[in-house]
Amino acid sequence: MKVKADENIPFRLVAALRDAGHDVQTVPEEGLTSRPDMDIWSAARREGRLLITQDLDFSDMRQFQPGTHPGLLVVRLRAPGAVALAARVSAALKTTPLESLAGCLAVLTERKLRIKRA
Repeated sequence: MKVKADENIPFRLVAALRDAGHDVQTVPEEGLTSRPDMDIWSAARREGRLLITQDLDFSDMRQFQPGTHPGLLVVRLRAPGAVALAARVSAALKTTPLESLAGCLAVLTERKLRIKRA
């Protein structure tokens, strides 16, 4: 699956996604660090990539309506360190394949993965 990892996603998660066979591009690798959210969002949409981010601004379903984009996974952990974040996302993807989030707005917390579909 084609994925764009926001600058707040740790490289260990990026590496795990790549190891799983996903085509992952990162905001830092593309020189988009510190750019406005809409620049990152536009790049992800233009490239047909699901965006993985910790930025809560992307959880607004009115602005990021399911079915109108390649997909969005917002990770919201109380203690979002690199190790915890990579472990939580990896655990969630064992039961919910990344491909099943295509076109969806998904929010992942410590306790559950909520998926809004079109």
